[in-house]
Amino acid sequence: MNLISVIIPYYKKKNYLKRTLDSVLKQSYSMFEIILIHDDPGNNDYNFLLNLKKKDKRIRLIKNQKNLGAGFSRNKAIKIAKGNYIAFLDADDIWMKTKLRKQINFMKKNNINFCYTSYNQIDKNGKKIKSVKAPKNQKYNDLIKDCKIGLSTVVLNKKIITNKLKFPSLKTKEDLYYWIQLSKKNDLIGYNKVLTNWRKLDNSLSSNSYQKIKDGYKLYSQYLGFNSLKSLYYLFLLSLNFIRKNI
Repeated sequence: MNLISVIIPYYKKKNYLKRTLDSVLKQSYSMFEIILIHDDPGNNDYNFLLNLKKKDKRIRLIKNQKNLGAGFSRNKAIKIAKGNYIAFLDADDIWMKTKLRKQINFMKKNNINFCYTSYNQIDKNGKKIKSVKAPKNQKYNDLIKDCKIGLSTVVLNKKIITNKLKFPSLKTKEDLYYWIQLSKKNDLIGYNKVLTNWRKLDNSLSSNSYQKIKDGYKLYSQYLGFNSLKSLYYLFLLSLNFIRKNI
């Protein structure tokens, strides 16, 4: 069995984190480490995280001296990850018990280095809102218009991560940039099995329309190097596709 490094940035998700961690610890695939990054040094949750760490020796806890954001926290964790594979998980999402086993088997059987899955969208109480199907693949030209990859569903082979590849300094869309960069040299393959519950919270950054528009423009203009007109065009397409998905 290959070791999988599960990366979980933590910021103000105390009400959900225990269940998130339990969904990893109860996996039918047991060869993993959890890298939990405390990215909220301004509060008292560190002791809460320390107590959770005591539950299992596979949990590694990292404390940021200042708030870095989810993207930079993931960069930090990737550097110290011991696993052959990297799995991303947000601190309020939940994995199905067979998530890692089924996904790793699918990847090995089909010689895949990057895999995402279908997922359920749930509300703050864990009630299912809808299911989101994973398309068979996502290429560069797909991603710059519409991202259909759920971050907490992704498992990738660590060997495809180059030293230059980093999550950018964005509050949202940082994962989209990462997938876009990986899509230039790798096949991003979807696995149509619902293996994750993605939690939709009204007060989350991913729900903040202004922040997403601001970060979306920055993604295209600063990080992808598009001119202003091209940036606005793709931002319009990205926003339109987001609205269509959430109607």
